[in-house]
Formats: sequence, structure tokens, C-alpha cells
Amino acid sequence: MAQATAETLEYSVGDYVVYPAHGVGRIQGIETHAVGELEVELYSITFEKERMTLKVPTSKAQRAGLRKLSTKDRIKTALETLKGRSRVRRTMWSRRAQEYEAKINSGDPVAIAEVVRDLFRADDQPEQSYSERQIFQAALERLARELAAVEKIDDKRATQKLEDVLRKAA
Repeated sequence: MAQATAETLEYSVGDYVVYPAHGVGRIQGIETHAVGELEVELYSITFEKERMTLKVPTSKAQRAGLRKLSTKDRIKTALETLKGRSRVRRTMWSRRAQEYEAKINSGDPVAIAEVVRDLFRADDQPEQSYSERQIFQAALERLARELAAVEKIDDKRATQKLEDVLRKAA
């Protein structure tokens, strides 16, 4: 029984995946747990940065938004987005902050790149508020982790690459 379901699983142990609310993680195992009378098969996903393990039922992984790493083309589109003009709407900060958080938690690298682009401040621009810096950092880290996993480089080099693109565009 377990053998038949293992063949139909979308992800394997060792695969890098993206969980929208947490970013890039790695499948550490596929486990079966008994919940009452039911046997539930779970992906065990670790997120090193947060020192966290998440267990997602294999049957609900797609509905939960679990996905493979972005393609190089999708990352290229995200990098192109960083080069675009900032589109800061003149609405209240609390409303914009909610929209930015929603984009970050969508897990879509292009949406996250929009947040990074819109909140980036060059050295000669006015200082950001604390909450703007927090959201910018969260978006930058999330995008950098996926870029690092796709290009097989470390997080620091990925962050540097993103910052270089932003500075050139500013």
C-alpha cells in the first residue's frame, strides 16, 4: 500500500520546495502518522533559517501552495521586476503593509520582487520607517533564498546579487 502511494508523490526526499508562508525548505522525509483511525502520509519539510520543521499532508500539499522551486526563467522575470520603476501607491501605510505581506506570503518570486523593488532605498534616499525596513528585509531574504536554491549559490551571494540589481536600477 505505502509503495503505491510513494510512486505518485510529487516530491521526493532531498527536493527543495517553496511553502508560501515560509519560503524555501527541503523535504527531509515522507512519514506516515496515525491520526485516530486514519493513516496520514506527510511531507516533513525543514526550513534551516527558521530552524523549523513543517509537516504537510501529501494529499493537501498542492492546496497548501507547496510548489517546486521556480524555473530560471521565472527568477529572470523577478530580477527584471527589480529593475522596474517603484510603484508606491499613496494609500495609508497600514493598507500597503498588508498588501506587501500578502505578496510575500503568496510565495510568488515576481510578487516578492515587487515588494523588494517598491521598498528599496538607495543611499541618497530618505530613511525608511522601522516597519518598512522589516517588510523589505523579509521580502529580500525570501527572494534571496529562492534565488540561491535555483542558482545553487549561498544566501549571502544571492542577496548581494539582488542588491546589485537594485542599486544599478536606482
